[in-house]
Amino acid sequence: MEFKDVVTNRYSCKNFDGRAVEKEKLQEILEAGRLAPTAKNLQEQKIYVVESAEKLALIDEATPCRYNAGTVLVVAYDRNNVFTYPGEKHHSGAEDATIIATHMILAAYNAGIDSCWLNFFDPEKVKQLFELPENEEVVMLMDLGYAKPGTRPMANHTSRKPLEETVKVL
Repeated sequence: MEFKDVVTNRYSCKNFDGRAVEKEKLQEILEAGRLAPTAKNLQEQKIYVVESAEKLALIDEATPCRYNAGTVLVVAYDRNNVFTYPGEKHHSGAEDATIIATHMILAAYNAGIDSCWLNFFDPEKVKQLFELPENEEVVMLMDLGYAKPGTRPMANHTSRKPLEETVKVL
């Protein structure tokens, strides 16, 4: 698939058929995340794969937005292994985790897997439910799977502002 097709046609699926992602495709998606760049190549990401009925029920406790996805990724980072930027106000953790997540979402679409970026949840509750280490920060959840037949993007999916409204050459 051409990259332009991936970025043009990928959408946030909100109606999955419940099937988990096949191991080979999941490995391809996870590998795309592993290859994503991180500040100073620290690779502080922590990705948790959730597929069992018991663990998916924990996702459902944390958010109403699983949309029946058969696989969910918990994307986190180790706050003890981040690069702190000049000025000491920001660090690379959340930024790197989102770069990694974006790589995985695009790789998923390329592999024929639908996805949805979830941020409607309490990160501390997810940490507690999954007993994640104290030094890790959960950035997002990622639904993965197959859209139910007839599922379509939201009506405004293709609505984009012209570049002139969002880009300025200095």
